[in-house]
Amino acid sequence: MTPAAQKFVLHWGEMGQAWGINRTMAQVHALLFIAPTALDAEEISTLLDVSRSNVSTSLRELITWGVVRRVHIIGDRRDRFEALKDVMDTFRVIMAERRRREMDPTITLLEHCIDEAKSGGTAEDYTREQLEKMLAFTRMVTDWYGQIENLPTPAMLRLFRGGALIAKLFSRGARNGPVGFGPEDSVEESIEGESEAEAAGK
Repeated sequence: MTPAAQKFVLHWGEMGQAWGINRTMAQVHALLFIAPTALDAEEISTLLDVSRSNVSTSLRELITWGVVRRVHIIGDRRDRFEALKDVMDTFRVIMAERRRREMDPTITLLEHCIDEAKSGGTAEDYTREQLEKMLAFTRMVTDWYGQIENLPTPAMLRLFRGGALIAKLFSRGARNGPVGFGPEDSVEESIEGESEAEAAGK
């Protein structure tokens, strides 16, 4: 690997650990992302200086995530692997998988905890209220995930590039008071209120 490629692969492995992903798995993904051609497991093992078994485990997991796929070349019996090359496609897949693995189970857990708190009587009122706020927030974030991943790529790029404008819009709306995350709050009404405040300020 070139020095630049090696730096990227090593850094991606460290980032993977920060996200709760196995270091080798993240490094395999990084290597395949920057590799101009599909690589076989032996090549990956040699380039990363890790065991074949570790590479195989990482490849299986990456295929499950959907960011790596197995490819075949005519005349070559070996399985080769390549990563999604489009950054936005990779972003969508990772978002969807993290939602499935992290957000959805959290919502289910919060719902169960709230049901249990309700059966605990008035002594559990404060706990229930806090859990309901967290559930409302988690559902809102999950809904946002779903809407973002369904956007066509040009629209998603415009959304990201317009981040400063969006932040400005909502910082102006916040002058009317903070938006809460209680179960009685409507996300749609909050957004409409922000938009009305922006229009009135023009």
